[in-house]
Parts: sequence; structure tokens; C-alpha cells
Amino acid sequence: MAPDAASASHVTLPLPWQRPAPGRVHAARSPGPGAARHPRFPVAPSMAAGTSEDQEQRALQDTPQPQDFVYHEDELILEGVSWPGAALSRFDRALLGAWQERMARGLFRYHLAELPTRVLPGTMRLLAQLNVQRSVERRRPQAMCSLTQPFDPQQFNFTQIRPGEVLLRLRRRPSAESSLAAADHVLVVINVSPLERGHVLLLLEPTLCLPQVLTPELLRVGLEAVLLSAHPGFRVGFNSLGASASVNHLHLHGFYLAHPLLVEVAPAEPLCPTRGLSLLHEAPAPALLFYTAGAGLEALARDVCRAAARLLALGLAYNVFVTRGAPPEGSAGPGPGAGLRLLLWARRPRFEAEEGAAFNVALCELAGHLPLATAAAFEKLSEAEALRAIREPLLPEPELRRLAAELARLLED
Repeated sequence: MAPDAASASHVTLPLPWQRPAPGRVHAARSPGPGAARHPRFPVAPSMAAGTSEDQEQRALQDTPQPQDFVYHEDELILEGVSWPGAALSRFDRALLGAWQERMARGLFRYHLAELPTRVLPGTMRLLAQLNVQRSVERRRPQAMCSLTQPFDPQQFNFTQIRPGEVLLRLRRRPSAESSLAAADHVLVVINVSPLERGHVLLLLEPTLCLPQVLTPELLRVGLEAVLLSAHPGFRVGFNSLGASASVNHLHLHGFYLAHPLLVEVAPAEPLCPTRGLSLLHEAPAPALLFYTAGAGLEALARDVCRAAARLLALGLAYNVFVTRGAPPEGSAGPGPGAGLRLLLWARRPRFEAEEGAAFNVALCELAGHLPLATAAAFEKLSEAEALRAIREPLLPEPELRRLAAELARLLED
């Protein structure tokens, strides 16, 4: 992205959730290039033009407002989280309560009921879920042609979301020990075409108009979000351009999946123990594995983004998946340990969906969670067929090993 591309498309309008509270006087402005293309609030045809401001004020009063969620590092839950899960945390209650309220208001593209779910027979314990509505109702993914494609204000982006879609403004209280510039806040917004309960997007300030390239600031908040949750199945992830990202505007995915996955506990081969880096083999998709017991999240975010930047420089796309999990030596238990596992997959870029495929390969599929669009695929898909599709875009093992050694040297410098 050219150095001035973001500033050139910077949206100066206050976004819907930034508007002054009802009753305050503010100057009217014309929409900028990144403003929403849909009416922000419904206007009855019979209303006279002179009453539109009053109607907007009433609509603002009726629109659910985002909650300011301020947290401290002391709230990160480092122990006691295991399957099948326990009482929800303050973060879980705020996110899920607001998410369910938006579902009741009809702000999603479809009502998400409990999804048919089955574990495919086999050693990888792949989890298949039937989600027909997502395949039919979701917004068509944007056309991508480059790993470093600039942000395009003419395409759909997150400056256009409706006010009620914003659930939380996450803000970390400053820590004297941190050298990483903290984002003013990170928005937690609904994914209007949800994969699972509580499916949200984590966004840095949308008006920065950043393309879909992972940053340490956003990743650190994503790591902290997993530790703010007391649910073992709250996961966070990232798809780069060329790796099934559907919107070229910086975001993470977060969602609750009430099932354990093999990637939480499978053993890994140490590569660079001082940086918590290992190579995970015994998983649906071999991956670079970063691990922390809970400390050093800032350093971990920096290391992962350095590795991701190197992948882009080599012409490779990537996916990231964050979950609670066992140390690299693995665990015989059924669920996560006290720490965090971050999986990084390097892959050949692909900018178009594969026609006729049972699923597209993104962060969920690589981790062993398979959202499926048809009943036939849900009923008939075998582990062998799924693994062939999951592993097809990944690097062959000799190439992956060479890349892993290169990244280990990079992080040791």
C-alpha cells in the first residue's frame, strides 16, 4: 500500500456510533466516499422533510448503543479454564448478551439456530457443521488480486456498518510496562453472516482505512480477548488476502465453538524455544505454533507479525488461529491447558473460490472446524476427503521445514 493511500481515503465523517448523543446540536455534513450506501435509519415516506432530524433523533434513541468495555491485564484468565466450560466472565456476558440482543432485533442476515454438528470418524476429530444460510445469505466476497492490495473506499468496508452492529468498544487500561502503542479502542461488531454463536469482528478504528494486513496492535487485543473469556471455545483468527479474506479492511474474527479441537492439545516439534515457536505436525493442517503461558503477549504479537510480514515478502498468504491450549509438548487431556496456542499457516495464495468444493479453506477449516453449505456434504464428507482439501493450498513438508527454519532465525535476530 502506498504510504499516503490510507490518508487519501480517510473518512472524516463521524461514524454512526460516534455521533453526538440525541439532543445535542451538531452540524450536518454531506457523506464522504466511505459513508454507508444504505439509509442509516428508516424514514417513513409520509414524513415531511422538515421532520427528518426529529425522526433521526428518535431512531438514535431506539438504536442499541455500544458498551464501553474497559479492562485491565489483571482480568486476563490464565488458569482454571477447561472443557466443558464454567461460569462466563464479564467479557463473555457483555459480548454474548449484546450479540443475542442484536439477533433478536433482526440485525443479522439470518437467524442462527443450533447447527447440526458431527465429528467425522478418524484420528483428526474434524468437526463438521451444516450452515446452509451462511452460504446463501452472506455478502459476496470482494475480488482480490494481490497479497498487498490497497484499501479501496469504493468497496464494502467497515465504515459502512450500521450503528446497532457495534457491540463493544474494547479499551485496555494503560500499563507502564508496555512499549506497544495501544489502540484508542477496538470495536467488537457482529458478523452479520455468523458461523456460530457470538461470531464477531474485532476492528481497529475503521476510519484508518487499513488493508487486511495483520498488525501487532490488533493481534495483541485479539490474544487478550481470548484470555478475557472464561469459555474454552472462544477463538480468534485472521485470514489474509489470498487466504480467504472476503473484505480488504483490517479485522479479526472471534467466535464461540462449544467443541474441543485437536489443535489445542497435539504435540509439536520445538524450533525456537526462546521465542515459543514450534512446528505442529499431528493436526489437520501442519502449522507453525507459537505458545505462551499468558505472559509476553506484546512480544508474541510482534513476533507473529514479523513472521507474517516475511511470508508476504515471499509471496505467501497466511491464516492465524488463536485458542487456549496445552504447551508444545502436548497434553493427553480433552481440552486446553492454561496457555495460548497461536497457529500460523503459510499457503499459496488463491484469489478465487474453488467451484464445486465442499468448503473454502480459511482459518476455521485449517483448525479442523468445517462449516458446510449442503446437507449432502455434511452427511457424506469423509476425513480423507476433508484433509485433502484442507492441505491442498499448504506448502509441502520439505518447503515448510525450510520456511520454519528461516523464520526461527529471523525471530532469534
